[in-house]
Amino acid sequence: MKVSRRTALHLAGAAAFTPAIEMEAAQVPPAPKEGPGTPKIAVGMGDSFVAGAGRGAAPDPAAGPRRIKQLGVNHVLSGGPRPPWTEESLTRLIEPWKTAGISVSNLMINLSPDILYGRAGEKRDHDIEDIKASVVAAGKVGLPVVEYNFYAHRAMEGYFEEIDTERGGSSWTGFDYNLEQSAAQQYQTRPAEKGMKFKDLPPLPEEGAHNLDEMWANITYFLKAVVPVAEKNNVRLALHPNDPPAPVSRGSQQIMGAVAGWKKLISIVESPSNGITFDCGVTREMGEDPIEVCRYFASRDRINHVHYRNVLVIKPYERYREVWIDEGLNNMFAVMKELVKNKYSHLIYPEHPRRLDYDAERGAIPGYPGGGSYAAIAYNVGYARAMLQAAMS
Repeated sequence: MKVSRRTALHLAGAAAFTPAIEMEAAQVPPAPKEGPGTPKIAVGMGDSFVAGAGRGAAPDPAAGPRRIKQLGVNHVLSGGPRPPWTEESLTRLIEPWKTAGISVSNLMINLSPDILYGRAGEKRDHDIEDIKASVVAAGKVGLPVVEYNFYAHRAMEGYFEEIDTERGGSSWTGFDYNLEQSAAQQYQTRPAEKGMKFKDLPPLPEEGAHNLDEMWANITYFLKAVVPVAEKNNVRLALHPNDPPAPVSRGSQQIMGAVAGWKKLISIVESPSNGITFDCGVTREMGEDPIEVCRYFASRDRINHVHYRNVLVIKPYERYREVWIDEGLNNMFAVMKELVKNKYSHLIYPEHPRRLDYDAERGAIPGYPGGGSYAAIAYNVGYARAMLQAAMS
């Protein structure tokens, strides 16, 4: 076969240039991967929504784990069984995910009203013993983090749905301390309260009203009993901050409704097992700088879980919108860089997906007004992983 002079020159040039291209390509490192010493993207078990099966459930028990695995996510979290947990009850929960190559790495434990409100008597001590037994069981099955809340009352009656007109009519979750209650409201609990503003709602009979001194005494009693057990069993406790961080919620003050409270919490028992869930969304809702707050707790190894989301704040504590993760006031890349810089190595949950038509058309059940499901959580995961890979680079 004859080769023209022009073709020969082209072939010779390409051959001469190829090693340079290969050398240059070889010098570009691949994207960093999650590992034992890095943050790990996680989602909730319920984020695997399967149409027609309810949030987080599926006729095929492997369908949910498979959907999450398809997102490249290898860690999940969820609410745990009713205390006391046992090795058997935790193993039943963990095994289907383990079979799919996914680690259950954080479970929420519910505290009884007797623990929360410090009700005197044997019942509180009995319930604390159940929590201690649950922590021991968590350690035995290798569950690294147990998350919990310590709300006097959670201010969910202030939530409502808002439409994002600039993003095709997707939905946000809004919060307003002055929200007027209506019979159609998702978190309305007493029909007689229709027309009242959230901030004026009275205490609930089953909860009562509690001040900061009471709540601090209650959680101090709890932590001094449980943290040594957690430490001994290589389990970390993560207390989620008040969300929403309303100043007063149905007559009760909130110990985790300010960063000063977060700092006080970790000083009660000095241990990595006594830590917080760092929520950069809540941090901004309180008018605080998430980067500085992250640095304070991460540098002390007291962040045991992360909620990674964005908000637009109109008035700190009282009026804000939970917007898409790529909108809002938080510099999400800066937050991620701070976590990586301080060698944070636990879960990052890009939570509170926004409502999309795609999910709604498939029967997705939102966890909050304006909340979304699988397609929206897939978007959050992709965004969070991009931030993590960039930060690790």
